[in-house]
Amino acid sequence: MERENLAQQTARRLYEEIVLEGRVPPGEKLPNELELSERLGVSRTTLRDAIRTLSAQGVLEVRRGKGTFVSAQVGELDDFGFGDLGRVKGQLRDLFELRSIFEPSAARLACRRATEGELAEILTQGAEVERCIRAGEDRTQADRAFHAAIVRAAHNEFLVRLLPLIHRAVATATAKGAHGEQLAEDTLRDHALLLDFFRKRDGEGAACAMTIHMRHSMDVMGLEE
Repeated sequence: MERENLAQQTARRLYEEIVLEGRVPPGEKLPNELELSERLGVSRTTLRDAIRTLSAQGVLEVRRGKGTFVSAQVGELDDFGFGDLGRVKGQLRDLFELRSIFEPSAARLACRRATEGELAEILTQGAEVERCIRAGEDRTQADRAFHAAIVRAAHNEFLVRLLPLIHRAVATATAKGAHGEQLAEDTLRDHALLLDFFRKRDGEGAACAMTIHMRHSMDVMGLEE
């Protein structure tokens, strides 16, 4: 397989931060070129190449004299026709069944393929989810970042493209749920097991732990048939 050059890697990283992690909302301006290149650890020339790539894909918009902005339509890109979340609200069972199919595989692949830095990021984000739960804070963003770290470490483009849709849909559908406390308790327990397998790079164990986590969530919300 042809390896990505640095500009392509930078474009992919920016895409994931914008679309997967939601660090810069649609319509918002990116940090200035110097700040962004330093944070990403690349030259300004490489960054410009990456921005040109994402602009051609419709992810970014370069406005002369004003800067680079995230496209207002970025959430509609590459969603495989599932962009209308109105059609999936309330269909939590189907959503969690889908997550149960691909997230255990992502966990398995991440154990095999993660760099040391990526593994450290998974553990860090997992610890942040735990901190939010114990502090009684909203963990939505922390949980997104945790699952995003796992998917990035799996190094599979199509898993990366699926997660933003799933997480937005699930967040929308569960926001009005009445199972928050039980879900939080299950998340603490399930994530502790999952992170232990990641530390050991036990792919099969991580896949099983992710399956258990999805099943617990479905049980608590009454989604099992």
